[in-house]
Parts: sequence; structure tokens; C-alpha cells
Amino acid sequence: MPVLHENLLMEMKKLTDEKRATSNETVLQQHSKDESHHTPVLPEVVVFPNSASEVSSILQYASKHQIPVVPFGAGSSLEGHCIPLQGGISINFQNMNKILEVREEDFLVRVQPGVTRTQLNQSLKKYGLFFPVDPGADATLGGMAATNASGTTSVRYGIMRPQVRDLEVVLADGSIIRTGGLAAKSSSGYHLTSLFVGSEGTLGVFTELTLKIYGIPEATVAGRAVFPSVKAAVDGAISLLASGNSLARVELVDEYSIRQVNRHSETSYPEKPTLFLEFHGNPAGMKQDVAFAEELLSANGSEDLIFETDSIKKSKLWEARHHLAYAFKHGFPGREMMLTDVCVPLSELTDAVVYARELIENEGLNGGVLGHVGDGNFHSILMFDKNNEEETEKANRINEKIVEYALSKNGSCTGEHGIGIGKIKYLQKEHADTLPLMKMIKKQFDPRNILNPGKVLF
Repeated sequence: MPVLHENLLMEMKKLTDEKRATSNETVLQQHSKDESHHTPVLPEVVVFPNSASEVSSILQYASKHQIPVVPFGAGSSLEGHCIPLQGGISINFQNMNKILEVREEDFLVRVQPGVTRTQLNQSLKKYGLFFPVDPGADATLGGMAATNASGTTSVRYGIMRPQVRDLEVVLADGSIIRTGGLAAKSSSGYHLTSLFVGSEGTLGVFTELTLKIYGIPEATVAGRAVFPSVKAAVDGAISLLASGNSLARVELVDEYSIRQVNRHSETSYPEKPTLFLEFHGNPAGMKQDVAFAEELLSANGSEDLIFETDSIKKSKLWEARHHLAYAFKHGFPGREMMLTDVCVPLSELTDAVVYARELIENEGLNGGVLGHVGDGNFHSILMFDKNNEEETEKANRINEKIVEYALSKNGSCTGEHGIGIGKIKYLQKEHADTLPLMKMIKKQFDPRNILNPGKVLF
């Protein structure tokens, strides 16, 4: 049970104001969980700061009284990152949602952590620019940096870490630091920006981010390729990657997932393993790339291949992919969803995906396999009854076997969801040599262990 701290609400109201600190039961419940299957835990207080100076004051007080502090963005994380395991203070950044500066000539934007991905891209359109990292959910940029998010476009533009040029961070003692600058590269000192990205709120609290942005492609083409097997689909994706074309997204959705897409989105896609594709570039070059892609995919057994340039049809295609998790949730009411997340070398991807599919079938659970197969990252959706001990054990067993398989191939226990609560036990296996160093870093930055305690390391 969380430790209760007397007068905490009153003190937080003094540091903000009467309306921006609350212990309202409904608000506490909203901040007790994320979208994962992990058990919720209530914070004692939720605070809505307006500035870095207020965050600093909150952390100074928390450090003095050894009160846990957990940052909260959109609550869309999938490994329990924002669950306040030891109670304390949940800091919600919805008020810190301003786009502070667009430096179009530098291809940079400066934002507060509560800005969402969709909000940013809507504002960047008038400059002919966009931010490419797309995890599917309309997550906050602070949360995306905290978990080193990636998503459908990482095959072309990369994951979150290389997009972050600079961070303003409030440390555990309330001091405020900046980790980088505006220069495109630097050989100056340790790269602390990269250290903080992916730290899941355990080393500091982000109050400002400077991010790389890109020119909106002159043209885009979306496609859908149907295959007779998962193996054929993955092999087709790898052949596209080897061709050096303008591929921006390549997403695998297996036949069980396509069935849920059809039911949820009222589509009529063939219920077979499918690649969802997108190409970015100029019209002339893209025409050649699409023609070459058709040849490669057909050579790998594609049975049905459709490309779209119409914006409405492209949006509908990607909407089906992005809403897949909700298709499963709505399709199996009363059941929890476990979303696995591993990353393997591309040479191991085909066997890993086939292995995951076999595990689900052998255990008799409802679920699908999908993923950003262009970078070796894939997921299994597992639907289970949390009140049924046997089903819960099956889901956990599948997840564990998938992770163990990835680690045996020198892969990672998490490609993009992060460690949070659910993957702590695998960190030792993946980073046996360096885990002691990670713990030393945590101790140096957070000696009183108030920053998101119980996550990542312990």
C-alpha cells in the first residue's frame, strides 16, 4: 500500500494553486493506470503544473520529504510506466502543452512535454514540415521521449532518441538543467540527452524538448499486399528493405488480426497475412519504386497487391492498422489485452514471428501478431481473462517465451514500449554487464529514489 503523507495536498496547492492540485477520487483513478494490463495503484495527489519552476518546487518538496513523483502524459503507455506504485505525487503535464518555437530553417521545434504528436503536426503543416515518429496512440511528446517510442515510420525516419536535440530536465532535487543545444552534431562531453531519453521518468522530469522535424514529402503512396503465410509476408518486407527504395512504413498484420480489423472497421480485406506499406518521395521516383516493389512482392508470393494515392483511401488503410489494438479490445469485451514487444535482428525476424504465432495457437488464446517489421520490432496481442488463473498463466507464458526467444537471438526484450514494471526481470538477462552501471547512474541522479520508484531497475 502507498505511504500516506500528511498535508501533502495542502502543500501542493501552495506550490501551484487551489485548482491545480487535487485528491479527487475520480482524478486519482485516472492517474492510477495506463493502457497496460498491470494492476492500478492510486497516487495521493495529482498536480497540474504550468511551468518548469513549479515542477522544480514540487520536486524540491518531494525530495526533502522523500515522496515519490511519477510524471503522467497521455496515459497511453503499455508497461505500467505511469502507475504510482508507492503512491505520492502524479504530475500531469496537460497544462504544459505549448509549442514554444518553430525554427523552420534549422528543422527544429521547441515544445513543452504535454504537446501531443497530432497537435504538433497540425501546427507544423503551415511550414510544410512534420514530426515523423508515430507510435499509433496520440501520445505526448514528453512521454514518447521518456519511453524512447518509435512506431510505423521508424524504418525511414528512426526512433525517438535521434530526434531529440535538447531537453530541459528537472532533477530529483529540483535543479533545472539543459542537456544539449541546437547544433546538428557535437563531440562535447557525455551525451546526456540520449541518457535521459528512454529513462522513463526515473532520472529526471522533462519540462521542454527540442526536436528534429522534416519536410512533408512531395508525394506519398500507400499499399496493401496479401500473402499466403506470415513467413512469405516477412520475407517480402525484408526484400523491400534490401532494395533501397523510398519505403517509409512496412507493417505486418497477420490473418487473425485482419479478421478483427474487418469486424471493427467494417472493411473487407482478405483474411490472410498482410503488409501495410507507404512510400515517401517525389512523384517520378516513387513511380519507379512502387513498380519495383510490385515485382519484389510478387516474387515473394503476394496474392493481392493494391496501391493508393487518394488521401481518403490512404487514411482509411492506416486507420485500420492504428486501431488494431482497439479492434481486439472491443472484439473481446471483459478480457484484458497483453501486448508483447520484442525486437530481433532482421535475419531472425521471420522465424521469430512464426514462433510467436505458433505459441498463441498452441496455448489456445485469442490474439494476433503484428509489428513494425522493417526494423525487426513486432508485437503479439494476447486477449485473456484476468480473473481466470489458467488464461493469465498462458498469456504470461507466451510473453516470456517470446522474450526469451528474442534474447537468445541477441535481440531486445522491448523494442519500443520500454521496461516499466513488466520487463524488469528481463533487464538483467539483456544487460548483465552494464546493469550495475545503470544502478550507479540512478543512484547518482536520484539518491533518495523518489523518481518513478519501482520502474526499470527495481
